[in-house]
Amino acid sequence: MKSPMTRRDFIRGTSFAVLGTAVGFPRNPQNPQPQATKSRVILIRHAEALDENSEFNGPVIQQMLDEAVMKLLDQSDPTAAFRLLVKPEDIVGIKSNVWSYLPTPPEVEKAIKRRLLDAGVKEENIGIDDHNVRANPIFVKSTALINTRPLRTHYLAGMSGCIKNYIMFGESQPDYHPDSCAALGSLFNLPQVKGKTRLNVLCALTPQFHGRGPHHFSRRYVWNYKGLIVGQDPVAVDTIGLRLIMAKRRQELGPGQELPPVPKHIQIADTKYGLGTSDLNKIELIKLGWTEDVMI
Repeated sequence: MKSPMTRRDFIRGTSFAVLGTAVGFPRNPQNPQPQATKSRVILIRHAEALDENSEFNGPVIQQMLDEAVMKLLDQSDPTAAFRLLVKPEDIVGIKSNVWSYLPTPPEVEKAIKRRLLDAGVKEENIGIDDHNVRANPIFVKSTALINTRPLRTHYLAGMSGCIKNYIMFGESQPDYHPDSCAALGSLFNLPQVKGKTRLNVLCALTPQFHGRGPHHFSRRYVWNYKGLIVGQDPVAVDTIGLRLIMAKRRQELGPGQELPPVPKHIQIADTKYGLGTSDLNKIELIKLGWTEDVMI
């Protein structure tokens, strides 16, 4: 097992540029452990994802999700792409996030649900939830999960991303707080979760790059990045999300504050729990759409 990385190791490792290249991708998207050489992650942005009042643009977000998933799975039609992720007989839980200051945008939830319906999943077999997933009948009976939440810093874990989004599946959330939430990757091995995650959608539409304690929120630390980070490997998705947070912190707070405090759970999800890859050299990052101030 690899030893845990230091702050210096992480900063040095994330300095490598990872660009999209023509490498293989698993042809069975329902396999929770892809066999491809690299984990494919799509970063898509659109200048009109938010309007001049910072309101979310539903049709544009639908377009972004569609383009990202089509590219992720090498398909030319969004419905065909989602049919590789789910079957009509699946019971699908969309694990969202309802943190009052920065929740998963309803426009993202609706875009995902629309494509699940198009793929043939019955509406009564689709649920959207966060805090009640352990008791929600759809999630209790689920055969597939879609994982979506906003990207932000977190005072304990360093960063809240797709890995941390599953903490509500744990019987006791505080049990996952010790050692900077190092054990978050184990959530994906819980019986209610294991092998079910089909897609991870990390919302980088309005990420938060800094915080000062539990439940801290300030518009000062949120910016309109207008992006989505999409992939099947939650560790790879979060690794790219962390790179974005680091780039913004470097820009706004200075190089000495580049890395949020102790975001160790992402690498540990790789090295201890085998959930995915945190190695940038093993991630195929494909960037689509608007490129202004892309930062990574």
